[in-house]
Amino acid sequence: MEVGAVNSTGTWELADVSVGDFLARRQGDVERLLAGIRSVCRFSDAAMAIVDELGRFRDHEVPAEFLLLWSAGITGVPQPLEKLGAPAVVRRMCRMAADLQLAYFLQALITAAVAVGTEARQGAARVVEILGVAADLADATGGSSPVDVFRMWRVAHLPGILCPEADVPESGKAAFQMYDHALEELLAAAFAHR
Repeated sequence: MEVGAVNSTGTWELADVSVGDFLARRQGDVERLLAGIRSVCRFSDAAMAIVDELGRFRDHEVPAEFLLLWSAGITGVPQPLEKLGAPAVVRRMCRMAADLQLAYFLQALITAAVAVGTEARQGAARVVEILGVAADLADATGGSSPVDVFRMWRVAHLPGILCPEADVPESGKAAFQMYDHALEELLAAAFAHR
């Protein structure tokens, strides 16, 4: 939510960021996102309550250090440290954070779906829908597309799951492969334009 709130300013000035305003404007999308996650992952009321307890869906400050964390420090730490809040650095951290966090999000979503037995033919369309909402929340300008997130997820996460040495049961490997195929098929039209 922080990255989406910062991106939505268009200025990348942290003083312009209001997570509360962003959430108020995008409340319907946030509700669709959470409902989709709950559906695919079969989360209980208690599990979903954790989301509220974390406080990410309430107004809060977004310091540059949060963005550095969400972007895994790929930008590096500029010297002097005050440059971390410069709009150009903030914009770059937001781009990297969106890419990284959305790829992690897709991995977590598919892992949870596989763990509860949501079969790929059943869950993939919902996963694409959820991913579209999440990507739009992260960057409404289209900088984060479901196709790009899927491709990043596939190369960043699948090799470690599918390699022969992976400590993943064969049924789990098969389930991830089925999600890979189903998602690629659903996103094929978007792939055709690349």
